[in-house]
Amino acid sequence: MSSLPLLYVLLLLVGLFLIGAEIYLPGGVVGFLGAVALVGAAVCGAQFDAPWNVLSILLIVILAAVASWLWIRFFPRSKMGRKLTLEADGSQFKTAPDSHALVGTTGEALSPLRPAGLALLGGQRIDVVAESSWIAAGAQVRVIEVAGNRIVVRQTAPPKETAS
Repeated sequence: MSSLPLLYVLLLLVGLFLIGAEIYLPGGVVGFLGAVALVGAAVCGAQFDAPWNVLSILLIVILAAVASWLWIRFFPRSKMGRKLTLEADGSQFKTAPDSHALVGTTGEALSPLRPAGLALLGGQRIDVVAESSWIAAGAQVRVIEVAGNRIVVRQTAPPKETAS
C-alpha cells in the first residue's frame, strides 16, 4: 500500500505532461493517453483512506477545470497559439470560380501541361489538364470539358516563337 501514493503522483504527472504534449503532437492520441493516466490517478486516489480519497479526486477535477480555463483564456494569445490559430474569420475567403462557365474559354498555357499544369483563363491562373498530349508553355488552349474540379483543355495554337 506504500507504493500507491507514488503511483498516484506518477500517473498525475504523466497525465498532465501528456495532455501538455498534445500541443506539440496533435492528433488526439497523446491527449487521450494523458486523460487515461489522469483517470488512473483518480482510481489510485480513490484507494486512499477517507477523506484523502475524495480530496484526491476533487483535486484532479479542479486541476483539469483550471487548466482548461487557463488554456482557453491564455493559449490563443501566446506566441505559439498565434502560430497555430487561424486569424481570419473566414468572411473574406473566396470559393472557387464556377468552373462550368469556363467551357469554351480560350487562354494560354502558363506552364507545360504534362498533362496537368497552369493556364491563364479569363485573367485567372487555373489548374488544368491537357486532353491527350502534352502542351508546351505559351500555347493557346481552349476549355473543352469540366468534370468536377478537373478542367480539360485542348491546344488551339502552338506557342508563339520568341525572337532571340
